Amino acid sequence: MDTTPSLLAELDALPARWEVEGTLAAPVAPVAALLLRVAEGRVGDDNLLVLARASAARQGAMTVVAGAGAGVYRAALAGPVEPVSIEVDGTGPRLAVQSWYAGIHTVTACSEGSRVTHHVHRVLPDHPGFAPGIAEIGLRARMSRDLEHMLGVIADRLGF
Repeated sequence: MDTTPSLLAELDALPARWEVEGTLAAPVAPVAALLLRVAEGRVGDDNLLVLARASAARQGAMTVVAGAGAGVYRAALAGPVEPVSIEVDGTGPRLAVQSWYAGIHTVTACSEGSRVTHHVHRVLPDHPGFAPGIAEIGLRARMSRDLEHMLGVIADRLGF
């Protein structure tokens, strides 16, 4: 029996280092369905939207493959970079991703409709995808820009 803690459980045990959030005037269920959609195949706006803006995904060099267990995946990248670990929470609208950083995207109801929050819990400076200084200087700005893009894609798809 595998006793390795899930990525979500590991990250839940850590404090958030950075957080960004945004709202969308749409119900939680359809927002979560689009934001948390993960299936085998190429990463893009229709699959693993949270990584669609990554340079490897934009170049068509990031592919999702199923992992061991329900809701567990990995994204394989072309080149020397290690695969990205992905876990979709089966009980709540949450998605954990670990590459050179590890974070959780969550969708919750709010007075405006849906709130999407992205927390980064850890940074792995020894990971081959890590660029020195980006975590301290530009990660929060990048997170905000990527979240804004995701919300725009979802709003467009849902007609909001």
